[in-house]
Amino acid sequence: MDGLEEFEQNLAAEKAERDKSEQDRERRHHKHRHHHRRERDDEDGEREERHRHRHRDSERDHERGKGRDRDRARDRERDRDRDRDRDRDDNRHEEKPSGDSKPLERDAWMTAPSAFEVEHVHRPGQNKPRSPTPEAPKRVISSREINRGHLEDLNSGKSSSGLEQPSARTVDYIFGDAGSSWRMTKLKAVYNTAEETGESVEEIALKRFGSLEFFDDAREEKEELERRRLYGEDAKTKDKPTGEFYKERIKDQKASEPVREIRQGEIIQENPAQPAVVPMDQTALNRLRAQMMKAKLRKAPNAAQLEEEYNLAAAAAAAPRSNAPEAVVLGVMESRQLAGTRAEVKAVDTKRGRERGLVEENTDMTIEQMLQEERRTKGQAGGEGLRLAERIAKDAKFDDDLEYMDENAEKLAKRVHKSEVNLKNMAVSEFQKMNRILENCPLCHKEDKGLPPIAPVVSLATRVFMTLPTEPEISEGGAVIVPTAHRNNLLECDDDEWEEIRNFMKSLTRMYHDQGREVIFYENAAAPHRHLHAAMMAIPIPYDQGAMAPAFFKEAFLSSDEEWSQHRKIIDTGAKARDGMGRSAFRRCIAKEMPYFHVWFTLDGGLGHVVENADRWPKGDLFAREIIGGIVDADAHIIKKQGRWAKLDNRVDGFKKGWRKFDWTRVLADA
Repeated sequence: MDGLEEFEQNLAAEKAERDKSEQDRERRHHKHRHHHRRERDDEDGEREERHRHRHRDSERDHERGKGRDRDRARDRERDRDRDRDRDRDDNRHEEKPSGDSKPLERDAWMTAPSAFEVEHVHRPGQNKPRSPTPEAPKRVISSREINRGHLEDLNSGKSSSGLEQPSARTVDYIFGDAGSSWRMTKLKAVYNTAEETGESVEEIALKRFGSLEFFDDAREEKEELERRRLYGEDAKTKDKPTGEFYKERIKDQKASEPVREIRQGEIIQENPAQPAVVPMDQTALNRLRAQMMKAKLRKAPNAAQLEEEYNLAAAAAAAPRSNAPEAVVLGVMESRQLAGTRAEVKAVDTKRGRERGLVEENTDMTIEQMLQEERRTKGQAGGEGLRLAERIAKDAKFDDDLEYMDENAEKLAKRVHKSEVNLKNMAVSEFQKMNRILENCPLCHKEDKGLPPIAPVVSLATRVFMTLPTEPEISEGGAVIVPTAHRNNLLECDDDEWEEIRNFMKSLTRMYHDQGREVIFYENAAAPHRHLHAAMMAIPIPYDQGAMAPAFFKEAFLSSDEEWSQHRKIIDTGAKARDGMGRSAFRRCIAKEMPYFHVWFTLDGGLGHVVENADRWPKGDLFAREIIGGIVDADAHIIKKQGRWAKLDNRVDGFKKGWRKFDWTRVLADA
């Protein structure tokens, strides 16, 4: 501490000496300025005197001027010597310390301990000016650039947020103009497609309209047109879309987005993306299961891992994939690639042909190759007749004249083959159509959902079940025999299904005979293109009308359909059964690919008819209802009305009471 106090005393003494020397210097400087002012006054007086006597004697003035210059030089020299002497005296006086000066004290902030810990460092590069920010590189925009305006805006420095804001869209149409019907048809197609495919309306709208804004404009136009239709043209509120529907959509999207507040310092956990399990087909799943079983038998160390992989793969294969596109497996009938290379067609070696995969007929086919193609394509709907119809439809100059046909025989005989893309599209379309039909079929069991059919099940066998007909019935107490699998007609059923169908026919015949009535069985398969569920209808009629029933149907077959037909009007399967075919007469006399109507008067056969013109055939089940209605004298409104199946039917309990005595399926339940 002694050293610190001594240092402070020295600082105080030096400060006192500096203050005193400053005061002495100011005093001397004041005297010096006063001395120079007096000299300047004398010089001014002499100058005035010289000016007064200047015209008297020019030579005297010249000599006097020289002398004055000498005097002025001497005076300046004398003043400089005097100033140097004074400075020397001041320096000698400052070197002598004054003993009676009091030591000064430091301020409190200077004596604080923290004041000595401050590090005074001069950083030379701290105050240097910063280098200017380099400009962003300019984009070189080609003259053929599509987004030229957008890129020029980016080069000029406009923000992306400002560029993303759409400008006011101009609408060049009004509600109810010539294109209004086209827009309404397009809007209706969006809702129909969404209902059929199960996709959301927004996804379909984006595909068809390209933007949800145009879709909302069409919705707005539909609402305005509906208002005008209900309340008249005077109720018109607007002529062009205002965009209010689209604004509401944007507002709802922003409101539905959850906003989560994140506190400062909160650590956000990132969930690692779980690897998606790729579903395997049945073959790969079986191989994985075989590997797992082998590892278990050998007690391999990776047995547990293989079991876990198999369980995950099996769960992924069994789980329904709603978002994944459904795979459509093409059969040999739909794809030439799966059928093999048989030289049926040749690729069209042009630019358009290569892009679209077009093919043409191979005129160099052998007889064996033609036979193979005919066998492969004979099961296709329409066959050669459909191909001929397509060629005629594409020929704008076609004339139903023998002369025209002779002149264009080569063109009409040319076989037009579909490309692979068209074949696949047709197969996919047919597959989707069948899925919709199966989903809406009232006689199908929904095995994937575990739901029974909509029609009430009265009796259930292994492959066939029995239900009640739709209301109103032409004759009360009827029944319907239905195969469990979805078949287009009963000719597609196998032997096991036919065995159970015959058992139901026998039991129903016994039941109706016990009631004193006759029974007629018939199948209406006149529309195979609709893929309806095959069913055999059992209709009881009065016992005395049983012998006259074949005459009613013969007369109806002869008067229906075309006058000139390729097939016989009546196919008598009952006579064929009596001639030796037996129970297989029906299945051997009619082809399953043909649209037909058949009625059974006995268990083995009856009468059949091939429907050649489906347009002239009565819709639905009206043909049989008109004939049987005439036999039983039913009312006209009952004959023409065709109902639908419902889950709840009050007739089931009453029918089961009379059916229980003749129900052959009880044997299956007891076994």
